Amino acid sequence: MAPRKRNRHALGFLCCFGGSDLPEINLKDNNPLQFLEFTVPIPPTEELNARFSELVDELDLTDKNREAMFALPPEKKWQIYCSKKKEQEDPNKLATSWPDYYIDRINSMAAMQTLYAFDEEETEMKNKIVEDLKTALRTQPMRFVMRFIELDGLSCLLNFLKSMDYETSESRIHTSVIGCIKALMNNSQGRAHVLAHPESINIISQSLRTENIKTKIAVLEILGAVCLVPDGHKKVLQAMLHYQVYAAERTRFQTLLNELDRSMGRYRDEVNLKTAIMSFINAVLNAGAGEDNLEFRLHLRYEFLMLGIQPVIDKLREHENATLDRHLDFFEMVRNEDDLELAKRFDLIHIDTKSASQMFELIKKRLKHTDAYPYLLSILQHCLQMPYKRNGGNFQQWQLLDRILQQIVLQDERGDDPDIAPLENFNVKNIIKMLVNENEVKQWRDQAEKFRKDHAELMSKLEKKERECETKTQEKDEMMKTLNKMKDKLQKESLELRQARDQMNDLVAQLNEYSRIHGTIWNEIDDLKAFKVLDLEDFEKMFSAYQRHQVSKKHLNVTVGTVERLKLSNEEIRQAILKMDEQEDLAKDMLEQLLKFVPEKSDTDLLEEHKHEIERMARADRFLFEMSRIDHYQQRLQALFFKKKFPERLAEAKPKVEAILLASKELIRSKRLRQLLEVVLAFGNYMNKGQRGSAYGFKVSSLNKIADTKSSIDRNITLLHYLIMIFEKNYPDILDIQTELQHLPEAAKVNLVELEKEVNNIKTGLKAVEAELDYQKRRIRESGDRFVPVMSDFITVASFSFSELEDLLNDARDKALKHFGENEGKMQPDEFFGIFDTFLQSFAEAKQDLENMRKKKEEEERRARMEAMLKEQREKERRQKKAKAGSISEETGEFDDLVSALRSGEVFDKDLSKLKRNRKRSGNQGLETSRERVVTKLNY
Repeated sequence: MAPRKRNRHALGFLCCFGGSDLPEINLKDNNPLQFLEFTVPIPPTEELNARFSELVDELDLTDKNREAMFALPPEKKWQIYCSKKKEQEDPNKLATSWPDYYIDRINSMAAMQTLYAFDEEETEMKNKIVEDLKTALRTQPMRFVMRFIELDGLSCLLNFLKSMDYETSESRIHTSVIGCIKALMNNSQGRAHVLAHPESINIISQSLRTENIKTKIAVLEILGAVCLVPDGHKKVLQAMLHYQVYAAERTRFQTLLNELDRSMGRYRDEVNLKTAIMSFINAVLNAGAGEDNLEFRLHLRYEFLMLGIQPVIDKLREHENATLDRHLDFFEMVRNEDDLELAKRFDLIHIDTKSASQMFELIKKRLKHTDAYPYLLSILQHCLQMPYKRNGGNFQQWQLLDRILQQIVLQDERGDDPDIAPLENFNVKNIIKMLVNENEVKQWRDQAEKFRKDHAELMSKLEKKERECETKTQEKDEMMKTLNKMKDKLQKESLELRQARDQMNDLVAQLNEYSRIHGTIWNEIDDLKAFKVLDLEDFEKMFSAYQRHQVSKKHLNVTVGTVERLKLSNEEIRQAILKMDEQEDLAKDMLEQLLKFVPEKSDTDLLEEHKHEIERMARADRFLFEMSRIDHYQQRLQALFFKKKFPERLAEAKPKVEAILLASKELIRSKRLRQLLEVVLAFGNYMNKGQRGSAYGFKVSSLNKIADTKSSIDRNITLLHYLIMIFEKNYPDILDIQTELQHLPEAAKVNLVELEKEVNNIKTGLKAVEAELDYQKRRIRESGDRFVPVMSDFITVASFSFSELEDLLNDARDKALKHFGENEGKMQPDEFFGIFDTFLQSFAEAKQDLENMRKKKEEEERRARMEAMLKEQREKERRQKKAKAGSISEETGEFDDLVSALRSGEVFDKDLSKLKRNRKRSGNQGLETSRERVVTKLNY
């Protein structure tokens, strides 16, 4: 009878029963299977196969195991059939052969633990009941498992886990209960039932809180294996998030990393637990969405790296355990692959994700000339305004920003998140649609506004034409003249009427005033009597026009503040100005303030009018009065301020002029540049007309087009890359061209228009000082006036220094432009030097591209050698293990095979090549969409 085909869900990474040989089938129970002598003759072949098929169906074996069973000889089939039937008919096992018995006992056990603590003997007895259930779930026919599911035996086990007291949770019973769930999952129906339960994986994860190492290992093996089955990966991530809340973890996976780093003192237990943790971590990272989603792996791995897994891995190497090392190797190998794949997108070998500055520069470089760049700046500007406290009390706002970015990166087109969504009802696709719609509305509004403006402009032109026609009509002109005359007459009459009305209003006001004071005290008061008694001269002195018309408050307030910072008397300040501050008492900023608030003529006239009241003036007024008596006070201040600022202005302008001059000399004298231009011209002529083209030179602006000229074979290769390879081979000196052009960057920053404007301003200032010097020489100077000798010496020195600067500028302005045949009127020096500076930057970047490619090639060769060694070592271990394995263990089964392969690391070996192919394909797609210039295919 042919084996019956069964529909089963495929298990990712499943590597059960490797090899082409049929596996040996051993059916085991608590007692070894005893093959009996034939007491009943073997039935005919057809009947034997029918009975044997019923037995195999009850065992719920995999397709491969079914084929192996049906391939057995008839005698062995009949022996197995008779043995199983005899076992099922054993009267000693009738009670324990039904799940009702175990469910009742476990429910009773859960209730009793709250009443009293079990002693050692009771604990052993209770544990045997749970162990018997585990064995029954593995060995009893399929109807036992289905009956257990129908009676909700899973909820019985889960409730026991939830209600366990501390003593029970730390005992062997806890491990056995987890073993029962694992045994149930070893059956296809049972596994589907466990995964369908809404809380099963969450409750199982809670058992990680125990100190019992065997229980922890069993839980981790279940969770790791669930990661590898369809729809299981996300359930495990949800369970770890649930455990974070349950165990009050600061962040997800924190307990696992603590256990991974903790030393227990018992080598075997410690290695077993750490191996289980690493196998779980590898499963979480590489299964589910992690199988072909680089962004997800980077996202999840970053959680572990932030928790400090890398130094822990380095420490775990000290155990020198082959199985543990296999998991550590796999973690680091996949991490290195992912880091390299991410770096490829930016045309690099490595990205230091611990360096905020490097990551920012990469993002800036990628977005610099795109429409997204303003939004990057907006993000940064708003980050600057985020609340900040030293104690970190407001980290939640930053956490929210982090979660939004995570969801943008991870969410797929359907709005599904491969990890548990950190923000509910946050659909990236829908939000982007809203933004697109808003942009379309904005564009429509802009078009409407443009139409409105165009319409208004057209209407304005029409109205203008109409007015022009009206002014050409003679009748209209005459009418307007008549109307204007009538208007003037009406205005005159209106003015007379207003004057009459004002007089009437004054009269009415007087009458009203009289009516108000009639009968009051004011009717009896005569102020003329008081004038005969009052001293009006004293009153006028106290409240004279000086007080009524004081100097501007602006001058008063600022001058008071300026004088009080100076800490000098008015006379000392006056003498300092007369002597042109030879003692350096007046600072530049003070002179600048005094210049801003030189008193106006109206102020000085008022002060002069009341000079006899100088003793009663405020200090600032007295200061202004005394300063205004200095002849050409404002011109003196300007000359003194110019004298003090001159060295500073000269020191700012001269380096800029010198940078242009030095850069010009370097460009003219550079042999390497001349050789480079020679090679570029040769290639240009050849590309245009063959070996001898007609061009004798080219515009320097063409240099920067070299980096944009791409190969027709490989669009990632530019002419500049090719030129550098030519230089490396035939002109190695050219590669150091930047050493001959060191002043180019500074010269490219100089704006010649602004520089010439500043030089002309200095020249104008010198002329103003010379004019004031001529004036001061012609007048009679008062005692202590040092303007002429001080400023004469200054003019002599300053004129020489300035003429030297002016000569340098004239020499530097057009020298290089003429040398390279450029039109001085069409190109400014900063543009000219900027072209060469940009070319040198592109030259350096292209050199670095080629260097990166060499390193990349060496790194890929090194990784290939390492992977080949690891693969060979694992294959060797697998063959040794297969040779030693004489039979399948007691826990043989579909889910058990998955757990075993996960524990040993073999689960990752089989699909590693597939993993690489998927990631390589996704990486290449990412590279194709990159806007950056990527150099990956150049062959040396």
